[in-house]
Amino acid sequence: MARHSVREQLIDAGLQTLQLNGFNGCAVQDITQAAGVPKGSFYNHFESKEALALQALERFWESGAERRALLSDVSFDPVERLQRHFRALSDAVTIQNFRKGCLIGNFSSEMAQNDEIRQRLASIYASWSRAVESCIQEAADKGRVRPGLAAGSIASFLLNAWEGSVLRAKVEQRRDPLDHFEQVVFASLFN
Repeated sequence: MARHSVREQLIDAGLQTLQLNGFNGCAVQDITQAAGVPKGSFYNHFESKEALALQALERFWESGAERRALLSDVSFDPVERLQRHFRALSDAVTIQNFRKGCLIGNFSSEMAQNDEIRQRLASIYASWSRAVESCIQEAADKGRVRPGLAAGSIASFLLNAWEGSVLRAKVEQRRDPLDHFEQVVFASLFN
C-alpha cells in the first residue's frame, strides 16, 4: 500500500485533531504529533494553521458526499431520503461518542471571524441547502409537505436545527437531541 504524502498525513491528522479539540484547542505541534511528522515540516506544506483548517474542512465536506447522495436517490420516496440523510449524519455523531460533532458546525461557531473559512462555510451551507431543498421540493410536488412552507425555508431550518441538535448532543453526551430533531421535524413538516 502506498504511503500518504506528508501533506496528506497532516490533513488527515489535522481533521481528526481539529474535530476533536477545536481550532483553538490544538496547536500545530498537536497536529504534527498526531501525523507523526516533525513540527518543522508543517510549514513546508501550509503557511498557517488556518490554511490547514481550510483543507481539513474540505476533506470533511468531501467525506460526506455519500450521505448527501442519499438526497438524490430517486429509488426512495423524498421524505424517506431526508430521513435517511439526517439519520446517517446522526449515526456518524453517535459512533464518535459525541466527541467530534460536525466540523461545519464546530467551525461555524469557532472560526467565523476568519474571512476565508467563513466564506467557505457559507458556500458549504448553500450547497447543502440546495441539495436538501431539491429533495423537499420533490416531496412538496407529491403533496408530502405541509402547505404554506417554502422548500428553501424548510431546508435552511433543517440545517440550522440539525447543527443545533449536534451541539447539544455533544454537550449532553447522548443521542436524545438528535432523536428529538428527527421526531419533531418529520412529524410536523411532512405528511
